[in-house]
Amino acid sequence: MSKPTPHYNNSGRMDEQSSGMQQYPRKYEEYAYILDFTQRGKSTTVRGREGIIIQAIGEERLTLLELLGFQNMNFDVGERVYIGREGRDKVMSVLGRLEYNLISQSAKNDLINIVEKIVTSNEKRFIDYINTAQPITPRIHALELIPGIGKTYMMTIIKERDKKKFESFTDIQNRVGLRDPAKLLAKRIIDEIAGEARMNLFVRK
Repeated sequence: MSKPTPHYNNSGRMDEQSSGMQQYPRKYEEYAYILDFTQRGKSTTVRGREGIIIQAIGEERLTLLELLGFQNMNFDVGERVYIGREGRDKVMSVLGRLEYNLISQSAKNDLINIVEKIVTSNEKRFIDYINTAQPITPRIHALELIPGIGKTYMMTIIKERDKKKFESFTDIQNRVGLRDPAKLLAKRIIDEIAGEARMNLFVRK
């Protein structure tokens, strides 16, 4: 049975009733990163809505979003824009969520760099995940689902974090020998966004 698709209303709030996630507290996306935009575009999520149509990725939930920008505003790919409930200066509304296959090729091309930017800008959040990740099944650990981390690296990470929690990506690289942890995490997030992962570690549906 498929899960209902979450709906973002024009205040940028995710509607838990439509998402089927009533057990979670209400969550507001505060910021998003622009992947692509069209000055005179038509919305793919809200019928009849036209204007500056922006394809973006939410910073917290890492889901693809369609935004409506205010007229006469300038936008840049990779720009971090505020989409919270009050005080928006560039984004008029959050129109809805987008599926990966509906975003432009340009957005897909820029997605990996922008996701890596999100990961590095929110380093503590992802370091905390590395420090607390647990087995998913008796045979598979959550860390093993991150590209580049096999059983050898997984065991080394667990051994090292038991001695002392990791403090940064550089700390992981120096103590474990794992190169570019941020890039590996970004690759996992892209796989989840594109629907190529069997389960999600980071992208929240």
